[in-house]
Amino acid sequence: METNGDVIRPTPQQARDALADTEQIRASTTALSATPWPLWFTTALTLYIAAVPPVYGGMVAASEWLLPKAAWATVMAVMTAAYLALFAAAASSWKKRTGVALRLDVLPKRATVPMAVGLPALLVGSAIAFRATGEPVLLLAASAVGAAVSIAFHLTFVRLHRKNS
Repeated sequence: METNGDVIRPTPQQARDALADTEQIRASTTALSATPWPLWFTTALTLYIAAVPPVYGGMVAASEWLLPKAAWATVMAVMTAAYLALFAAAASSWKKRTGVALRLDVLPKRATVPMAVGLPALLVGSAIAFRATGEPVLLLAASAVGAAVSIAFHLTFVRLHRKNS
């Protein structure tokens, strides 16, 4: 390093090397943060998404459907609490293992925005349609589509990770 009075300045080559190291660290961090959810969490999330339409449908049904409404509400509360606990465990485990928090913001907006809008509309809309028609096939179809969307989103996450690695 060259000295210029009190200030020590790196040579041009040292500065280029430091920038290259910084860029490599940034690329590595981006790849790590885009790594897919653990498989166990993906499975739990897919099952949760598949269970929401019939459970929510039972909650909003015009009359009791298979179970009392209070039972459906209890099932929904327990499912949601379990999902949130598993999400926290997955995020904590990932952060301990990699030092990087799980992030969805690294995914392309063309994938996340339709999912963030479409999936809730599908899950809630199917229950509303069930209430109006009484046809449980709508709930089953929404469950299947929701599970397929969950799996497709996970595969997109995997593909992005492989592309960034």
